[in-house]
Amino acid sequence: DPDMPFVPSIPEDQFILVEEGDPTVIPCRTSDPSAQVTLTNSLDKAVYAFYDSKQGFVGNFPAGSYTCKTMVNGVEFKSEEFLIYILRATSQLPVEIEALKTVYKTGETIVVTCVVFDNEVVNLQWNYPGKVKEKGLIKLDDIKVPSQKLVYTLTIPEASVKDTGDYECTARHATKEVKENKKVVITVHDKGFIYLEPQFSPLEAVNLHEVKNFVVDVQ
Repeated sequence: DPDMPFVPSIPEDQFILVEEGDPTVIPCRTSDPSAQVTLTNSLDKAVYAFYDSKQGFVGNFPAGSYTCKTMVNGVEFKSEEFLIYILRATSQLPVEIEALKTVYKTGETIVVTCVVFDNEVVNLQWNYPGKVKEKGLIKLDDIKVPSQKLVYTLTIPEASVKDTGDYECTARHATKEVKENKKVVITVHDKGFIYLEPQFSPLEAVNLHEVKNFVVDVQ
């Protein structure tokens, strides 16, 4: 179709997510299989890569915007702009689980964090006693400086004794068969308690005018 040399692409095709180091396709396809197509970057400089009219340009491209150009009867046509985003994704999944404390009283707020390092392509699931009732609030912070890490925070407001148990996060690599899980045990008591350990006997004798110390360890 000389009036439509580039096959229209859907918006989803214009945003290309690529794992670091992986090849990708910039899908500017032509309605004429023999069309001569040039790929340019955001500086309007030509980028050299293998071209297949049924797929587009194939290669390892830096992050940025790209446009395809072709000539039809002396008239230049441009494709839509394609945006490539590079995602950090290591083959390993370094994961840590953190809890500021593991013993709570009824009514307090439980906070557990699961941190995934050096990876942006992750699916993470929580398992915890209150999951069936969807009691937990989950927040994600994507931190890139000084290094890449995903911080998933699970918050359980108004904890009860039923919230006692295993808190486990499972991270799965989005494209590779790699997973890692970490667990911490949380205990919720109905009320606070004090443990007393006196350092003296039930019956103590003291001489007249003697100074006597009575020591109690309190936990």
